[in-house]
Amino acid sequence: MTKKIISQIQGVIHSLLSRLKISDNTFLIVLAVIIGMLGGLGNYLFRKTIELVHWLVFEQSFALFNISLEHWSAQRVLVMFLPAVGGLLVIPLLIFFAKDIKGGFSAFLVKVNLKGAKLPLRPLFTKGLGSAITLGTGGSAGQEGPIAVIGGTIGSQFGKMFSMSGDRIKVLVACGAAGGVAATFNAPIAGVFFATEIVLLSSFELASFTSIVIASGMATVVSRALLGNVSEVVTPPYFLGSFWEIGLYVLLGFLIGGLAAGFIDVHFKIKDRIEALKLPRLSKPVLGGLAVGMIGIFLPQVFGNGYEFISSVLFGQHSWYLLALLVVAKMVATSITLGSGMPGGLFAPCLFLGAVAGGAYGHLLELIFPAAELSAGAYALVGMGAFLAAATHAPMTAIFLLFEITDSYQVIVPIMLTCVIGTSIARHLKKDSLETVELSRLGIDLEAGKERNIMKELAVGQVMSHRVETVPESMTLGQFAKFIQKTHHTNFPLVDELGELTGIISVQDFMGVVFEKELMDLVVVKELATTSVITVHAEENLDTAMRKIGYRNIEQLPVVDRETHRQLYGIISRRDMISAYNRALMSRTLGKEDD
Repeated sequence: MTKKIISQIQGVIHSLLSRLKISDNTFLIVLAVIIGMLGGLGNYLFRKTIELVHWLVFEQSFALFNISLEHWSAQRVLVMFLPAVGGLLVIPLLIFFAKDIKGGFSAFLVKVNLKGAKLPLRPLFTKGLGSAITLGTGGSAGQEGPIAVIGGTIGSQFGKMFSMSGDRIKVLVACGAAGGVAATFNAPIAGVFFATEIVLLSSFELASFTSIVIASGMATVVSRALLGNVSEVVTPPYFLGSFWEIGLYVLLGFLIGGLAAGFIDVHFKIKDRIEALKLPRLSKPVLGGLAVGMIGIFLPQVFGNGYEFISSVLFGQHSWYLLALLVVAKMVATSITLGSGMPGGLFAPCLFLGAVAGGAYGHLLELIFPAAELSAGAYALVGMGAFLAAATHAPMTAIFLLFEITDSYQVIVPIMLTCVIGTSIARHLKKDSLETVELSRLGIDLEAGKERNIMKELAVGQVMSHRVETVPESMTLGQFAKFIQKTHHTNFPLVDELGELTGIISVQDFMGVVFEKELMDLVVVKELATTSVITVHAEENLDTAMRKIGYRNIEQLPVVDRETHRQLYGIISRRDMISAYNRALMSRTLGKEDD
């Protein structure tokens, strides 16, 4: 019944568009306006859900048990159980909607870039609620990843409603993601670059860029109407004391780049350790919450997204040693929260880590250069953006985010230097960003695109032909001339008496001597063959095989054993690989349609 109603609505809209003669690009812009407004509204509802959960769990517990985080008391120990309550509340979602909760922002990127961007509707509610529980009960995570998924899902639903192509749906998903991030930080330009740099992997097209800009702007308008013209992070005015400070910011870029690479390493090591624990799956969120709560007894700043504490750091508050300690504590708390199965994002933890690392660095500089009138808050601010850029490999997003939330042109040069240097150092130390490590482990390279990833999933052994037309290396040219008249192939592996590969000959090699009749019975094919043969193994993937073929522009590759590289198992051609790719692509497309 629902499908019938949707079909009728589609028919009415298509008829209206035809009558009004509205072009596809114009219609895309209209949808971008609607998606941006809904993305801003989604951000508002998501934030209010987090606040409701926080009020129910934290504030009511504090009032009931007289808990205070300002002063030490026996009741303060009870705070360790509050994140565990979040683990308990998430269990029903893990039981009934495990597929929705599983997979973080990286799974979202795969669906957008490799699977047609057709996102199911239900995770908008289930994953959104799970993330709100995580953040509201003190889990160390971020809200930007979930809100980007919420906005992206809204965009995908519109694309599916109007039966758009995969590329158009992808643009609408990016519109929703841009709107969500823009509304969160009151930063429309940062939302645009988040969508293009992180969600669309920097694949720039003018038509898509226009739609994303409009969606991001509309989401910001809605957010300002509902929440006021404020950002999640409150910053003091930024001033660059003197130009010699640029050198100190360059050094900060190097330090932040190393820290970001270290965080990526620590995060996945802890996550792997938790996954390896032989404990019931549903117990891990509770135990993870308990572990985070134990850290929070001594360092409650690790709870939630930490935006309020970040703002205090940007104003130069707190000692350098507390901030340095929080770098380690926040890394561990975030890794435990997300590694134990609690849903949430990594955007806010990156901002937190950059702020405390930059703040600690700034306070130390104040001690070393007391007469220089340096501002620790300024280094915290720049460090915040640099860490985000380095950990996500997205410098443009971080640069414009800092520019928009500070509204200061003076921040441009320091933030550009630290972001670019930090990103370069992090890329040098860790090839993958926080969002792509798990994908690389699965052999998925988002930047390579759909084609190469499909090719990487198919093994040569699955595609190769076991029937190989071989030629004895002792065959004369005359015999070879008669042989090729009976076959359609143009390349032939040469084998010795033991049937082992010794070379390869093509019809083209033979054409150079075909008119020299006196050589036909005197010369054997081995003398014309290529003895340095490019081969492939059955366990290798088609992407590797295709690149080997491309090096010499040959049509076929012999498939050999790994030990001697001479025992012939089969042969694979360019045509075989293309056919296998087309079948796999068709299978995926039909599979998505069934979903």
